[in-house]
Amino acid sequence: MEQLVARLDAHGICSSANAWDLFIAADRLGSMGLWLTAHMTYAKNVYLDGRTMTPEDFKVVPEGHTGGALNIVPAYVGYLLANALTGTTRAWLMGQGHCVAAIDAVNVLIRNLEPEQDAHYPLSDAGLSRLCQDFYSYEIGADGRPVAPLGSHVNVFTAGGISEGGYLGFAGLQYVHMPLPGQELVSFLSDGAFEEQRGSDWAARWWRGEDTGLVMPIMIANGRRIDQRTTMSQSGGVHWFRDHLTLNGFEPIDIDGRDPAAFAWAILSMAERLREQHEAIRAGSSQYPVLLPYAIAETVKGFGFPGAGTNAAHNLPLPGSPALDAGSRESFIAGASRLHVPPAELQRAVSTLCTHAQQTRVREKDHCLRKLEVAAPVLPVPREIVVGATVAPMAAIDEWFCEMAKQNPGHRIRVGNPDEMRSNRMNKTLDLLKHRVTAPEDGIAESLHGSVITALNEEAVVSAALANKQGISLAVSYEAFAVKMLGAMRQEVIFARHTLETGRASQWLSVPVLVSSHTWENGKNEQSHQDPTLCEAWLGEMADVAPVYFPFDANTAVAVVRSLYGQRGKVATVVAAKNVGPVRCSVAQAEQAVRDGAIVLQHDETAQVQLLALGSYQVSAALAAADILRQRGVGCSVVAIIEPGRLRIPRDEREVAYVHSDAAIAALIPAVQDRVVISHTHAEVMTGVLRRLDTGSATTVFLGYRNRGGTLDVAGMQFANGQDADQIVAAVVRLPGIPSSAENAR
Repeated sequence: MEQLVARLDAHGICSSANAWDLFIAADRLGSMGLWLTAHMTYAKNVYLDGRTMTPEDFKVVPEGHTGGALNIVPAYVGYLLANALTGTTRAWLMGQGHCVAAIDAVNVLIRNLEPEQDAHYPLSDAGLSRLCQDFYSYEIGADGRPVAPLGSHVNVFTAGGISEGGYLGFAGLQYVHMPLPGQELVSFLSDGAFEEQRGSDWAARWWRGEDTGLVMPIMIANGRRIDQRTTMSQSGGVHWFRDHLTLNGFEPIDIDGRDPAAFAWAILSMAERLREQHEAIRAGSSQYPVLLPYAIAETVKGFGFPGAGTNAAHNLPLPGSPALDAGSRESFIAGASRLHVPPAELQRAVSTLCTHAQQTRVREKDHCLRKLEVAAPVLPVPREIVVGATVAPMAAIDEWFCEMAKQNPGHRIRVGNPDEMRSNRMNKTLDLLKHRVTAPEDGIAESLHGSVITALNEEAVVSAALANKQGISLAVSYEAFAVKMLGAMRQEVIFARHTLETGRASQWLSVPVLVSSHTWENGKNEQSHQDPTLCEAWLGEMADVAPVYFPFDANTAVAVVRSLYGQRGKVATVVAAKNVGPVRCSVAQAEQAVRDGAIVLQHDETAQVQLLALGSYQVSAALAAADILRQRGVGCSVVAIIEPGRLRIPRDEREVAYVHSDAAIAALIPAVQDRVVISHTHAEVMTGVLRRLDTGSATTVFLGYRNRGGTLDVAGMQFANGQDADQIVAAVVRLPGIPSSAENAR
């Protein structure tokens, strides 16, 4: 620590006297942060003067993730200290979002708050009491939303928060892909989450100083999860983890996880070490991969408060409710008194640490990853693929995306690839952008600075795309395995939706997740590869931030992807065929179809039945069935639905603004009483999503994936699942409005 202070002084960054004052201030703030965090779990009334509390001052039913939150307090205060010592506001990320009480408690004390929390929680007895009362209050408003600007996990009201952190492990996959050069990111990670999600081991292999800022990962090693010790703790603890990090290209650094000063030292030391390694690489005296510095902050769960180190520390470290149990109340009072800092002393500490005006830097709530500034990309004009040509939709996307990458050199590109790009016809993109590796193989599309993050781990590669919020991102996967991406995708759109609901804007460019080699064209790989779960699950999310698209030809596929990159804050599932198929509409028609969410491909003035298809193979089958029906004297209407979410029943006011009105649907889709819907998905899913198009159980039939498959070609898959042209015709002739003569006509 003395060496750090001397170094800061020698470089004119921070005088020794000021540095030691900052260390003292951080110690005081950290102590009071622990005090308030414990109060958030147990207290109903808060007294800044530290008076002895009575039973009436406590919640009858306490709640909180107390132990982990207490462990985050010194980490977050250490982050603030590092910023004050160097005059740099770094970004922060926390994987254990359930520990948010620590962040909120410290932010309230230093007044680093979003407007909603600033108004609700002044630094007074009343303000802090309201903070504690709101924590897990479960109060709900008439609009069905929580009343308090406070949550059990990181949310949009958390000053500086960028991820909910509810899905344990994803922060460990994402941090290395987040900052741009010149930016710095401190990531608080969890030893419990380490065993939850694999893939974080590869971070050192991905980091390149040429396109990525400094990253400082810090593992909070408290040795416990909910019910027992972590697997790491059972396997040898920190000693085992240190060896594991070394084997995987990290440079482990041990620190005292109880001391804010230790965290500040680690942050500054790791940044300096990583910077030195990059400079050595640029000078030619070293090479990638770097030894990525990684701090292990060893502590006990719930340090600083009674019950630390026990299983109970995870949630409620005291044996009972202080409102009802005298022993628990005495333990709380004794523990809190050891942590309490008098108001005047606290204010001096806060004033010492809050150096933003003097250092002309932004508050931590406005760090670079919270306040994104992303330039609009150049969107190339699509090449006109003539109607009647035979082109693979994925190949058309590949060509367009490749051109987009060339025209946007100022945007960092990340393509998440679970080793399937060539199989999915993204050849030009791969040849241009290349796999990112540390030792390129001759004759393979690999590069030290490649933009394609390839690993046989869907969660890891989609996280690379989702984390790249300051650039252009894409993920490509087999449909069946893309379902493993669901949690990471969902965490992003939840946060994005909450951002919009509070009147804020999502600034990151939308991310298409291309799912191909899909259910209907992957028969050679058996039924495990025939799974539409991702698009079905994604249809359950809110349509305005989580759209699902079913482009049916090359031009609509390009139009969908191009449209998405012109929008912000969305993660879209795009189901696109990799096999060649006929182009059915012009570029202009395709763009209009994407704007509308559907297009009428054929419509007879005397249409007796309407075939509504979702998916390229479904559209082909519907058109073939329509030809047969016309030969039997049945007039037909054929509609291709590209974005079914635009046609759904809206679930809140934002979806009301996004989906089509009844009048718009009537103008877009001709009214025909008898309908057959042919869907890429299971029929039951689309029956719900397209409820507004359902004219009744007798007059509308839904055909979908029936869980039939195996080693089959496309025609076999369609036959097995009742979706070939003949079976569509059979479904039509059973409808009440179809003359019986159509059944027997040949």
